[in-house]
Amino acid sequence: MSKPTTPPRHTLRAEEARHAMLDALTPIRGVERVAIRAALNRVLAEAVIAPFDVPAHDNSAMDGYAVRAADLAPDAETRLEVVGTAFAGKAFSGLVGPGQAVRIMTGAVMPHGADTVVVQEEVRVEGAQVVVPPGQRAGQNLRRAGEDLAAGRPAIPAGKRIGPAELGLIASLGIAEVAVVRRLRVAFFSTGDEIASIGQPLAPGQIYDSNRYTLFGLLSQLGCELIDMGVVRDTPDAVEAAFTEAAACADVILTSGGVSVGEADFIREITGRLGEVSFWKLEIKPGRPMAFGRIGSAWLFGLPGNPVAVMVTFLEFVQDALQKLMGVAPLPELPLFEAVCRDPIQKKPGRREFVRAILEGGQVRLAGAQGSGVLRSMSEANCFIVLDEAQGAVAAGDKVMVRPFRGRL
Repeated sequence: MSKPTTPPRHTLRAEEARHAMLDALTPIRGVERVAIRAALNRVLAEAVIAPFDVPAHDNSAMDGYAVRAADLAPDAETRLEVVGTAFAGKAFSGLVGPGQAVRIMTGAVMPHGADTVVVQEEVRVEGAQVVVPPGQRAGQNLRRAGEDLAAGRPAIPAGKRIGPAELGLIASLGIAEVAVVRRLRVAFFSTGDEIASIGQPLAPGQIYDSNRYTLFGLLSQLGCELIDMGVVRDTPDAVEAAFTEAAACADVILTSGGVSVGEADFIREITGRLGEVSFWKLEIKPGRPMAFGRIGSAWLFGLPGNPVAVMVTFLEFVQDALQKLMGVAPLPELPLFEAVCRDPIQKKPGRREFVRAILEGGQVRLAGAQGSGVLRSMSEANCFIVLDEAQGAVAAGDKVMVRPFRGRL
């Protein structure tokens, strides 16, 4: 007789939900080659290999004089004849012989015969001669060929998101095109009869749709290919049609609203019929109603309807999940920092709470009202105060854990 199966848990703690999503996801397939100017914010599908040593030649790290270490007296001044100058981009063509030195600029190729650079501030110039003080080290102030990158070695690993520094590095290698992962296709829409699109007059009880614009900004920063499906009415047929259309053209379906237990919330029911739902509640505030599942080959992230809850759930859970789908190399969870809280915070143990706040030095204060619909405080905040499940009320002057937004917003 088979053992009864244990039904899945549909309400998860924050860490359980994060790991459940990341463990379920695998990166999308598909590679394209793009010019480096088009590669900004894309994810490398293949490592960038250095085609030559960087630097290509031994060169000077300082302005000064290229000399032979064997000529330098260890305990007395050394007088050398200056026989020429080496510029960056214009090497000295001769050989540095015994008793000779070459004036050299930063980045210039080391002349043949020289193996040490004495910085110009340390020497004394007397006519055509330079006087070098004692105490110099053989090989000082040099950058060796291949010191930064050796030919044939990876300059940038696969899975790295290409930023301005990576663009410059790729260009320095003379590489015009790189292989990148195709863009992650994300279909997103808002649900609710109370939601009106911008440009429409508001009927009694309606509000303008801010969530799609918030998600547009968050997804654009990640470099996703966006499919904006607008506002979907609160009817089973409309929601089912939107899901079916989105699943046919996107890797990810991202919704806001419709995942709570309200009478007109159909998303959880329809998702269960069209696909599968792994969980639909989190033990967090704000953002308790959040669904994760799959419809066809598309992953579903059903976010709450309240604007701040949308941002909390996206930043804390969805963003890293999308980056894994995009093939970004595994990212460590953003660290928490300890700070002194200047304001009291009411909280009961049981849920993890994310409090919008402003971090200034080693102190943190609330960024205004904390209601789930108050986007202004989210705009003014630069961090979350993260209060774990076991945490109770916070008194002014207590230490709390803080997660800055820097790099995520």
